[in-house]
Amino acid sequence: MTPRIKICCIASVDEARMAIDAGASALGLVSRMPSGPGVIDEAAIAAIADRVPPPIATFLLTCEQEASAIIAQQRRCRTNTIQICDRLERGTYRELRDALPGIAIVQVVHVRGEESIDEARRVAEEVDAILLDSGNQSLAVKELGGTGRTHDWTISARIREAISVPLFLAGGLNAQNVAEAIRIVQPFGLDLCSSVRTNGALDEVKLRAFIAAATSA
Repeated sequence: MTPRIKICCIASVDEARMAIDAGASALGLVSRMPSGPGVIDEAAIAAIADRVPPPIATFLLTCEQEASAIIAQQRRCRTNTIQICDRLERGTYRELRDALPGIAIVQVVHVRGEESIDEARRVAEEVDAILLDSGNQSLAVKELGGTGRTHDWTISARIREAISVPLFLAGGLNAQNVAEAIRIVQPFGLDLCSSVRTNGALDEVKLRAFIAAATSA
C-alpha cells in the first residue's frame, strides 16, 4: 500500500489547495511552538481548516501538555485531528476523547533510542496513530519537529511492529531517501515539510517530485 502523504507547515488556503491537488491526504497546521518552522496563528489555522474538504485530514500541531489546554485549542482551531507534539503531562487521553468526540488523536514520539519503543507501545493504546519524528524534548529550547533530520529507521520499524495503530514517519524525508524509508519502516503515512519548500514557501515542483518518488516506491 502506498503510504498516505501529510504535508506539514501549511501556511495558507493556497498552500492547502496545492498540497491536496498534488495528492496529499493530510495537512499539518502548526500552532505556537518553542522552536521550528511553519508556525501560524490560531485564526489562520481555523480559516484554513474551514476550507479543507473531507476526507482530507487537518492536523492541529500543539505543544500543549495539559488536556484542558488542548481541548480549548482544538475548539478554537476546529481541525479534525490533534497532533500532540510533546508528552501529555496533565490530564488524560480519555479526557480528550470525551470532550472531543470524533476528533482523531495522534501522539508524536521523538525517536532518540531504544527507550522510544517502550514509549510508543505505552501511548499507542490511548491514541488513533503514532507519529515518529526526530525532535529532542530534553533541550533547553525543545525541538518538537521541523528539524529536517532523519533518525534511526530500524528503531522506527521495530516500533511499527510493536504497535497496532497506524504509524506516520517524519524527520528529514525527501525525494531521494523516501524509497529507502518506506522499504525499512513500511509506515502507514509520511510527514514532511522543509524538503518540499523553497525559501519557506511550498514548492509545487518539489512537492510533486516527492509524491512521485513515494508512489513509485
